[in-house]
Amino acid sequence: MVVNAATDRWLDRVERGGRPLYLALAEALESAIREGELQPGDQLPPQRAVAERLGVDFTTITRAYGAARARGLVEGAVGRGTFVRARAADDEAGLVDLSMNLPPPPQGVSLGALMKATARTILERTDPAILMAYHPGAGTLGQKTAGAAWLAPCLGEIAAERVLIGPGAQTALTAILAAVTRPGDAVIVEPLTYPGLRAAAEQRGLRLIPCPVDAEGVVPAALDRLCAAEGPAALYLVPTTQNPTASTMGLERRQTVARIAETRGVWLIEDDPYGRLFDAPPPALCRFAPTRGLYVATVSKCLSPGLRTAFVVTPGGEIGDAVARALRATALMASPLMTAMVGSWIREGQAEALLEGVRREARARRAIAAEILPLAQGAAEGVHVWLDLPPGLDPGRLRLMAQQQGVSVVTADAFAIGPVRREGGLREGVRISLGGPARQAVLSDALRRIAGVLDGARSRQGVGRGMVV
Repeated sequence: MVVNAATDRWLDRVERGGRPLYLALAEALESAIREGELQPGDQLPPQRAVAERLGVDFTTITRAYGAARARGLVEGAVGRGTFVRARAADDEAGLVDLSMNLPPPPQGVSLGALMKATARTILERTDPAILMAYHPGAGTLGQKTAGAAWLAPCLGEIAAERVLIGPGAQTALTAILAAVTRPGDAVIVEPLTYPGLRAAAEQRGLRLIPCPVDAEGVVPAALDRLCAAEGPAALYLVPTTQNPTASTMGLERRQTVARIAETRGVWLIEDDPYGRLFDAPPPALCRFAPTRGLYVATVSKCLSPGLRTAFVVTPGGEIGDAVARALRATALMASPLMTAMVGSWIREGQAEALLEGVRREARARRAIAAEILPLAQGAAEGVHVWLDLPPGLDPGRLRLMAQQQGVSVVTADAFAIGPVRREGGLREGVRISLGGPARQAVLSDALRRIAGVLDGARSRQGVGRGMVV
């Protein structure tokens, strides 16, 4: 039996030894699809032909194709064969969006299949009328317990009662600001910070005060002076894989910053969307600020944004009650079906499996970025990188040039508190998100286009390649 040479090259990827052969086959198939060697609609070789080609029994190939189907990689048509499954809403022929921070497609896990199976189980166990009703309060005890377990690698063991459930980090941050500030209050932030925080602060009439930073984040001496001079109500930081600069604060700096917040009586709002992406996450800032720390962690950047679930951890007591009331006033409740799904995944282990799949893909994409843009800064597990621009290279012009090459990126002005300049840690640069494209091949091509734009801009301005970009 002859195998079609156009669609059997993926069989050369199969690595024997170390694990069951059917799993090695499924992983080779996934790799070929992810990298674009196989396209949606391609027909796979018949199972018997693959068995003959590899010299194995038919049952092994059947199990391999079954595993690939369970991962959402292929689909079968009775009487026609097995085909690479089309990705829903996957139109990457136009503008490649590297401006939105998304987790990459997980390796080895079909998110769609997992959602279908979990939703079916939830509906079998729960009355749909209960799921579709109003649910007062910031989560059930079971959901809070699951949240505490999910956050333990970052926060250590915490009481479930300290955890609140919200519909996404933006809602959680808005509620926290409502609970701890009044219009006109000052909030200290990094010079380049999350635009959602800026929007929430503007809506509440808050003054954002940028604190000088270095490679690790806010400079403690400058932070302490600002606390003394401005009397801020809160300090908002993204200390792990900072958005947008991708910097991560070290342990000693975390302890010092937390101590300043505690000593000055400032609420420390820690936004940690990326911590769980690390194999060994750095300890949360809030671990060192037991009475002033307010911690927010969303699953949007490490699992999927569509889950619309965030965990908020407070010191408890009056401040916990105040944040819970603000959450209810802001959004009433999180989606019962989504929070039930997230809680189920955490309790039964699927969340960790999904997270590991995202980590593997994130590492692979970060390695691609390191090869194509060697001066890009960011963690090995990060879903975005940062490129400093040389003096004289206009970021708006760079963004337009990238768009003309079919790539969308975001520059520092989208994150800046005040004019973007190099004084006090403010930087001209571009954030490049790595998770959006469905396939690594699409990402690689887009990054090469960005590299070409930068090389062209440097050449026109006479900037040498030794300059930091």
